[in-house]
Amino acid sequence: MSQVENNRKFDLLITGVGGQGAILASDIIGKSAVAAGLPIRAAETHGMAQRGGSVVNHIRIGEDLGSMIPKKGADLMLALEPMETVRYVEFLKDGGVIIVNTQPVIPVTVTSGLAKYPDVSEILDVLSEKYIVKAFNADELAFEAGSKLAMNVAMVGALSGYLPIPKETLLESIKALVPQKTIEVNIRAFEMGRRKVEES
Repeated sequence: MSQVENNRKFDLLITGVGGQGAILASDIIGKSAVAAGLPIRAAETHGMAQRGGSVVNHIRIGEDLGSMIPKKGADLMLALEPMETVRYVEFLKDGGVIIVNTQPVIPVTVTSGLAKYPDVSEILDVLSEKYIVKAFNADELAFEAGSKLAMNVAMVGALSGYLPIPKETLLESIKALVPQKTIEVNIRAFEMGRRKVEES
């Protein structure tokens, strides 16, 4: 897995639901891009910003035009929740990469019986027909690292090999942005996420 050449544009979409830490993941990447001297534009759109609503962040590295990624424009989607992949997949270019956390967040409509949550393996099968899919349970990985709350950082680790940003720069940003007492756990989660994708 090669680092993206530094002169190349890289469009990244981060999707998830409120409370999963999509914004911290974006902040880590944004801060790292700035530290690496790369131009960056970012935009956040929220369904319901409170817990459980849909969250999507557009991150454009090396882009000096708009901050919103056009449809079929993203190189990679980092999906913190499987169903959110389906919701925003139209933004991903054909043959693009999806790194997806396979742990569903079951919405109220499902728990109250108004809707059915699709089978995660079926979602992945359909996506694999058109995209490169790297899927693993990032909640479990973060728990192994020491805290389920580090799931978003494990996902940043999984993404790190694709970014035109040095790994060390990302680790410095994590240390600067997570609470002091959680630094060790978050670094561990990052490394575990990175290894997971390198192995797959």
